[in-house]
Amino acid sequence: MQNYRLTVQYDGTDFAGFQLQPNQPTIQGELERVLAVLAKAPIRIIGAGRTDSGVHAEGQVVSFKTDCLTVPIGRIPAAMNSLLPDTIRVLTAEYAPSDFHARYSALRKTYRYQVYHGPTADVFLRRFALWEQEPFNWAVVEQAASLLVGRHDFAGFASTGSSVRTTTRTMYRVEVDTSQRLKLLRFTADGFLYNMVRSIVGTLLEIGRGSREPESIVEILATCDRSAAGPTAPAVGLVLESVDYA
Repeated sequence: MQNYRLTVQYDGTDFAGFQLQPNQPTIQGELERVLAVLAKAPIRIIGAGRTDSGVHAEGQVVSFKTDCLTVPIGRIPAAMNSLLPDTIRVLTAEYAPSDFHARYSALRKTYRYQVYHGPTADVFLRRFALWEQEPFNWAVVEQAASLLVGRHDFAGFASTGSSVRTTTRTMYRVEVDTSQRLKLLRFTADGFLYNMVRSIVGTLLEIGRGSREPESIVEILATCDRSAAGPTAPAVGLVLESVDYA
């Protein structure tokens, strides 16, 4: 069967996450619904990242195999977009090697968390960024964020109950960009645990507000104690920015 690779972006506000959920709208459900119309046969897709309810994507990658799709490869994005809701868009479609797997072939992923300041919430940003009203110190956030780079056990930043075999991940880069009104926290790693980015952001926000010290990052990594970290930041500001492959 032919293997396909799509790059997809979406506003996750109105969806119960990427993965199929009973009786709830999901990104996977919408993509599979449209592909089934075009192929006249059911198609199961695989996503690079199983983003949670309310989480967005700028460069989600999905793969699937089928011999039933007759739409020319260059026309697939337009054909799918004509049937998808306005909050989901297929950006590119291409043939992939037979062994390509959107999730397992990924070498690294980049997530971005978006924060903005102001005396009142901004109606034009409320679906895509967290409103931070309190006085905030981005310099100490950048100092703390640098402590995350490297290969660490990130169990202290993961939701409990995960069934993963190991909680050790390599964080290649953490970038704090405060050059614009929309402040960006960008994380690139070889993989992420469930709620890992949002837990890290929740901790960094506490550091920025002055309610904890930057060095607490070292303690959380060393003890793997989730209760020592900050709260899980809201989904609203999280974006799956890109997925890198060989």
